[in-house]
Amino acid sequence: MSNLHRRQIVLLLLASFAGGANAQAAYPSKPITLIVPTAPGGTTDIAARMLAEPLGKALGQSVVVDNRGGASGGLAAVAVKRAEPDGYTLLMQYSGYHVITPHVVKQAAQWEARDLQAVANVLSAPQVIVVREGLPVKTLAELVAYAKANPGKLSYASSGNGSLQHVTGAMLEQQAGITMTHVPYKGTGPALQDLLGGQVDLTFGTPPPYIPFIQSGKLRALAVTGSSHVASLANVPTAAEAGLPKLDATSWFGVFAPAKTPKPIIDKLTAEIAKVMATPAFKQKATELGATADYMSPQQLNDYSTSELARWAQVVKAAKIEAD
Repeated sequence: MSNLHRRQIVLLLLASFAGGANAQAAYPSKPITLIVPTAPGGTTDIAARMLAEPLGKALGQSVVVDNRGGASGGLAAVAVKRAEPDGYTLLMQYSGYHVITPHVVKQAAQWEARDLQAVANVLSAPQVIVVREGLPVKTLAELVAYAKANPGKLSYASSGNGSLQHVTGAMLEQQAGITMTHVPYKGTGPALQDLLGGQVDLTFGTPPPYIPFIQSGKLRALAVTGSSHVASLANVPTAAEAGLPKLDATSWFGVFAPAKTPKPIIDKLTAEIAKVMATPAFKQKATELGATADYMSPQQLNDYSTSELARWAQVVKAAKIEAD
């Protein structure tokens, strides 16, 4: 091989390395897809859309929300698991799917937590316990007393077997020593409609869908299941204040990437997400939804989700909950 050929090969290799470095440094160089494991309109979808536009502006590329509901979050999680780990396919994950579904849905075996890389938590929201108009209870203590006096008579709605609402109801039964009748629905919307119609007595859920009806008096909020008050429901006590200090069922909504996504990409994403979440506009929108802008770093979110996975496993096992 001549010296000229050797020099040409060396130059080609150097150009290749430089091109790779520039490509990585230029991330993102095309639109990013943020997959949502639910239909449009729910809190997970709202969280994704709250983040997508300002994050896209910060990164200089569009962040496109792609709703892929189904299989208790499995369709979306598997899609992200199988995507190239290049930062262009992300998941706005819902905690109920991340830490409860794996315990109750066999199809969840198609993905595991280790298949996803935590990027940042975006929103956190407690469940609110709401009862129908006309139910003769005004506090959580009165609800517990009513349930004890009428075993199995109270019915609570959920968005399906194995959903967070279902498991929150089971947690309430376990901690209060009561028995209720679980009525599963295919989503929060149908459950809410039957609650408003008086076909069921109560339900649990993140505040956004219920706030308008609480404010109008069509539903009554008894307590929130987190450790702090919800600004848009300032007069509603926490479960601890209402007598059940261990009734903590907070939902969280965080961004995940495929496993093995390069650390520089994760670092850039989480840094820009943190900046977006720190803006007054984002915080105000979160407050209006009955949530909080609750940033967690990749390591913090990974540690938290791991501990939550173990905590909810105990509730599911004790209640013998299985999905359809």
